[in-house]
Amino acid sequence: MQVGIDKLHFATSHLYVDMAELANARDEAPDKYLIGIGQSKMAVIPPSQDAVTLAANAAYPMLTAADIAAIDLLVVATESGVDNSKAAAIYVAQLLGLNRRVRTIEMKEACYAATAGVQLAQDHVRVHPDKKALVIGTDIARYGLHTSGEPTQGGGALAMLISANPQVLALDTNSVMLSQDVMDFWRPLYHTTALVDGKYSSNIYIDYFQDVFKGYLAEQDMSIADFTALTFHLPYTKMGLKALRSVLPLATMDQQAALLAHFEHARHFNRQVGNLYTGSLYLSLLSLLLTDATLKPNDLIGLFSYGSGAEGEFYAGRLQPAYQQGLDLGLPQRLARRQRVSVAEYERLFNGQLAWNDTDQVIDYADDPHRFVLTGQKAEQHQYLDTQA
Repeated sequence: MQVGIDKLHFATSHLYVDMAELANARDEAPDKYLIGIGQSKMAVIPPSQDAVTLAANAAYPMLTAADIAAIDLLVVATESGVDNSKAAAIYVAQLLGLNRRVRTIEMKEACYAATAGVQLAQDHVRVHPDKKALVIGTDIARYGLHTSGEPTQGGGALAMLISANPQVLALDTNSVMLSQDVMDFWRPLYHTTALVDGKYSSNIYIDYFQDVFKGYLAEQDMSIADFTALTFHLPYTKMGLKALRSVLPLATMDQQAALLAHFEHARHFNRQVGNLYTGSLYLSLLSLLLTDATLKPNDLIGLFSYGSGAEGEFYAGRLQPAYQQGLDLGLPQRLARRQRVSVAEYERLFNGQLAWNDTDQVIDYADDPHRFVLTGQKAEQHQYLDTQA
């Protein structure tokens, strides 16, 4: 029995800031952002959106009544959680109208946790093939204004439906993992923005990729030639390119050219959104599948997941004959319709997020076109609204 990704759907803000404009405002050469880190636009998350609403907005459009009836496991992977105790998945399940018999959990390990969720979900479905699992990677990447990490911010959520006989990608049961205590990126409980050792983190990322990828090849007695494309966690797209280049000597010149061409498709949407932590790898997968017309059924796609701190995993899946039917086909149009905001407006929205204190707060959501919004905080409880209910 094959198990894997049946559907993928993405949600992000309706707002973005142009990276060349941000570079100019920070007295940097635009090519430092456009080429040096490989980003062209960055999603600007308004105060009316958080990890919960982004997750619900990502999942809702792709779910049918039959899907909702079959889902008995919901995993929300995030490092942007809204409560230190209550799982974001509880809120998301309520907004989505899931069955109250569903198991709802939140997972955390930096940007890696969605992959842990996928592995848990596919194991669950193998035991219960008549059931489905919903896995959502949802985050808002915040490093602060005028910081070195600022151009690698962003946000969004990627929802995946895991089922037997999947439409999109049948997942291999084999993978190679690596986990070590590394202080390359962290966010203490008293911080609202992340702390990062950028150069060290980049080096660790590449070291982890080489370790798990080469370990996978050795364990499976495979070569790089067996893969049609490799996809990466992309906190910024140049990082994935550096990792890919580090293993290109394993391939022939023709294979190198093909892998590089596929990678350009796989980073297309990530360039326009920025970092979304747990969902980043899977937005890259969606980008590849939506924009690369050379792909065909049975192609083997490699997936490298990485979370600072640090944990990495490499696994793979095969494209299914009807894979296009499970994709978020409207994503290119939604990204094209986003509203560009000035650097000043981006800074205002960044500073206008819900304050982490015990006061009652009201958020203006009138200009937010999404179905699910955060309206504020009352009696120390986040207030969520389905605007179409």
